[in-house]
Amino acid sequence: MKHESIRKSFEDFLRTRELKLTSQRERIFERAFATHEHFSAEQLYDWLRAEPGPRVSRATVYRTIGLLAEGGFLGSLDVGRGELVYEHLLGHRHHDHMVCTECGRIEEFHDERIEALQREACDRKGFVLLSHSHRLVGLCRGCARRRGVASGGKGAPSAGESGGSP
Repeated sequence: MKHESIRKSFEDFLRTRELKLTSQRERIFERAFATHEHFSAEQLYDWLRAEPGPRVSRATVYRTIGLLAEGGFLGSLDVGRGELVYEHLLGHRHHDHMVCTECGRIEEFHDERIEALQREACDRKGFVLLSHSHRLVGLCRGCARRRGVASGGKGAPSAGESGGSP
């Protein structure tokens, strides 16, 4: 989906809420869609403060991120550090995430075998899947190497053990 059509869709979404695309909201939208990184609301606010343009308050950043997420323009990810991070969704294919608990690195991945298994599980239960998020939490290659830990899921809890949130 092209950037201009995403912007127009956001403007249309705002109208359904009887809101306008103010210069501040437009600036937040443009900055959020200018990056391919995952970002927190605070990080976005810091970027906006450091760049030229209309002044944007922290509250406006948080409210606009909420609107962007509600409208399906941004997705959120809990990385276990006390704040959500966001990424723009439109124009990108579905993917899942691996989150390093040591350095905070986020790796995106897509594996059709996992997707197929999830669809099969839903079919078996008669569950109508609307969307899903899949987050793996552990150590990235660099942090595992520094700790001397082997990859491949060693040390991960087995079925039935508590391993935190899925």
